[in-house]
Amino acid sequence: MIKVIAIDGPAASGKSSTAARVARQLEWAHLDSGALYRALTLAAIDNLGEGGRRKGEEWPAPQLIDLAERLPVRLVLIGDVFKPEVAGADVEEAIRGERVTRSVSVLAAIPDVRTWVNTQQRRAVDGDAGRRGVVVDGRDIGTVVFPEAPLKIFLTATPHERARRRLFQRGQAVDLELVKRESQALAARDAADSNRRIAPLRAAEDAVVVDTTTLTLEQQVAHVVELARQRFRG
Repeated sequence: MIKVIAIDGPAASGKSSTAARVARQLEWAHLDSGALYRALTLAAIDNLGEGGRRKGEEWPAPQLIDLAERLPVRLVLIGDVFKPEVAGADVEEAIRGERVTRSVSVLAAIPDVRTWVNTQQRRAVDGDAGRRGVVVDGRDIGTVVFPEAPLKIFLTATPHERARRRLFQRGQAVDLELVKRESQALAARDAADSNRRIAPLRAAEDAVVVDTTTLTLEQQVAHVVELARQRFRG
């Protein structure tokens, strides 16, 4: 049995924060699938240029895959965390910038890119980390990447609560008008992610759905850790 916990959910549902803390408490590794998409987006912008695609169009998939293999773009296990690297450089901070955020959804919608990223994630887990245990978070981990994961979690919360949390994390004033605008944006993204043709956002049939609207981060982490200890007992 592979030792993988798949944590999925919509934007701002707390997937990465929960996954990282669960991994620490279990002394497992943590893999954030979004980091690899972002690392490849950064590599594309730096090497192919944002002009490598016209507005609303994709970068050519063969160019992207070739670039990813040549540089390379990869996940490297540092301690207990899989870190994204581009040409041997740690890009964890660089991939969180606005220019990557603007374009990552375009790149992540390309089928060949999703296939490449999924392959890299499976390779990363197919080793010592996988034997010890890996917590992987994303939007299609339990449905596409690791459908055989023994424990699948789908985190959710109302758009209003997710908007409030996101604004708080950004350090912005959490007033009603801002929360309303952000929650509308999140609801629109939920609809787009749930209806996309490739790997739509949805809970796996055997996933445990956890509504975190009224939970603190500590409470949802404790809940997932308890589920993991029950599932992987012995």
